[in-house]
Amino acid sequence: MKMENIKGTVAPGFERVAEAFQANFARRGEIGAACCAYYRGQKVVDLWGGLRDHKRKLPWEEDTLILVFSTTKGIASMSIALAHSMGLLDFDERVSHYWPEFAQNGKEKITVRQLISHQAGLPVIDQKLKYEDFQDPERLAGIIAAQKPLWEAGTRHGYHGISLGWYESELIRRVDPKQRRIGAFFADEIAAKLDLEFYIGLPAEIPDSRIAQLKPLKIWKMLFNMDKLPREFAMQMIRPWTQTAKTFSNPAVFRNLHNLNLRKWQNFELPAANGVGLVRSIAKAYSEFATGGKVLGLKDETLAALYPPAQIPPAGAKDEILRFDTAFSLGYCKPAPGMQFGSSTNAFGTPGAGGSFAFADPDKELSFAYAMNRMGYYLIDDPREKALRDAVYESVSQLVGEVV
Repeated sequence: MKMENIKGTVAPGFERVAEAFQANFARRGEIGAACCAYYRGQKVVDLWGGLRDHKRKLPWEEDTLILVFSTTKGIASMSIALAHSMGLLDFDERVSHYWPEFAQNGKEKITVRQLISHQAGLPVIDQKLKYEDFQDPERLAGIIAAQKPLWEAGTRHGYHGISLGWYESELIRRVDPKQRRIGAFFADEIAAKLDLEFYIGLPAEIPDSRIAQLKPLKIWKMLFNMDKLPREFAMQMIRPWTQTAKTFSNPAVFRNLHNLNLRKWQNFELPAANGVGLVRSIAKAYSEFATGGKVLGLKDETLAALYPPAQIPPAGAKDEILRFDTAFSLGYCKPAPGMQFGSSTNAFGTPGAGGSFAFADPDKELSFAYAMNRMGYYLIDDPREKALRDAVYESVSQLVGEVV
């Protein structure tokens, strides 16, 4: 990959990030990608390069949009945090207080905090979801409200890989005076105020030519990538009867990730997994959360709730779905022994399937975002992303005179 295929800017002192970005194409099999970082409210890295469409050999442009899978969760959860700052919900109130129908099948005592911290026991939706279900908020709300939990809320945790976004969206719709779903709430209350281009539900007017084409991974190939994945997770994923496999196979679109290249599946709201946008917009949104949230009017008590370490449930840190130790709080991954990022446990963000990752580090007033179109098999610390993240932190350390 020649250097002229890499475009963008880095601030003085951040040149090593551009070198790492170039190395991803030269040595780590990158096809197309973008990376952005903000430091103390200023954009210090904004890079893009390679191909947005590997089959037609079309270049990744400055305005190329990319689907970021579960990195979407962090963006969606910003809406929950803002709703808290607006006084629309309380993290420790019961979900059924805002959404009475949610109290079915033993869920009457589940709190908002438990629900959005992956502790509610609702990673699996038993009813097979159809495309039509996503278009009708009342219909979808009825399906997810009827779901029976897999465990008693608060006793353990497990990644709500797809379901989390629908629960968050319905919660927003119930507390918002305008009754907006989470995609519209985010667009109006966050994206418009921060001048972002990121969509939870891609508008029809966005041309196909702007959207990067994914080169998806194949689920069955997890068997041949055990060095990259937690072995127990990989074994569960290829067995369709397991709770892990069920978490990620409803709706059926996720059984073949090529489907996510189709506009049909990009246009509806899947707030846990199909956000599409500019990587620099993701970094800018996290920068707002890393630097005090003044533009959005985030209250100190909201930010103070996001920063502390995750509360590990009594059953321990092992994730019932991902099958390794994880830490979650208020819609976000938090640093954990097997998932380290940021400069302290105050950091929060979400990785996405294939290698994307974005987070806020309030201690450093730093935000970082990376996304790519060639999906890899790592759940965290994809070497491409990790090289860029490390280069950002090395650059910051050199700027402030720290020992790297």
